[in-house]
Parts: sequence; C-alpha cells; structure tokens
Amino acid sequence: MLVSDVMSAFPAYIRLGATIRRAAELVSVSEVGQLMVLDHDGRFVGSVGEDELVRAMLPSFDEVAGGGGSLDDAFRLFLEKGRALAERIVDPLVARDIATVRPGDELARAAVVMVDRGIRRLPVVDGGKLVGTLSRADLCRAVIYHS
Repeated sequence: MLVSDVMSAFPAYIRLGATIRRAAELVSVSEVGQLMVLDHDGRFVGSVGEDELVRAMLPSFDEVAGGGGSLDDAFRLFLEKGRALAERIVDPLVARDIATVRPGDELARAAVVMVDRGIRRLPVVDGGKLVGTLSRADLCRAVIYHS
C-alpha cells in the first residue's frame, strides 16, 4: 500500500509571510496541530505547529515572577504576549528541515519514520509541491479499511 492510497489530499497550510494570528486561526479551525508552510511559488518549505505558536506566546518564569507570580498574572502575561506577537510573521517559527514522504512511498516505510521520530503528521511532497499530508489517523484508517 502506498502513501497516496490513504493520505489527506487537502492539507491545512499557510504561506510564508502570514501572521502568527492567521496561523493560530488556521490551527484552530482546521483542528490540526501542524500547518504546512508554502513559499510564494507554492513550494513546500516546512511546517509550523501549535507547539511553536503556544511556546512563542508563553511568558518565561522570570516574566511571571516579575509580573506578580500568580496563575492569573501568568495568564494575563500570556494574553499580552500573544497580542504583541499576533501581527508578526510566522516565518521565524517555521521548522524547515523536516521529514517528508512522496505519494509513491510505501505506507509501511512512512509509518516506521513516523513512529521512530515521534511525528504525528508527515508532509507528502512531490517535486517540491505539497500534495497532501499523512497523519497517524490516516495510518489507523489504512489498517481498519484495508486489512
């Protein structure tokens, strides 16, 4: 069985230059933890995950301690930092050197890569173009429907 047999053909993505606000909106509405990132020519360049977005907005321990130290203070600082970062571009948060698979790759190979590296969603790239994604849920569907 091939990656193309079970991949999601309509991946959630953004383009370089998008704002952190837009990335957070897309993560929220698409209900995926990782957005694929394309350049202005539509070529795949990397991904940005909800982890990177949240981490960018989290205040440091010193910021929380300096702001009062309570959980309410930490949440207030989190919101303030999020508002301050919202209109900045997402580019610095993009992971660019990530594993990818091709549509014609064997699904078993992709599954091994995902499990060995702790990857939840792999970009499926063909000739530099993003053609889909392969998630762990896609792997589970393959087992259920194709066994």
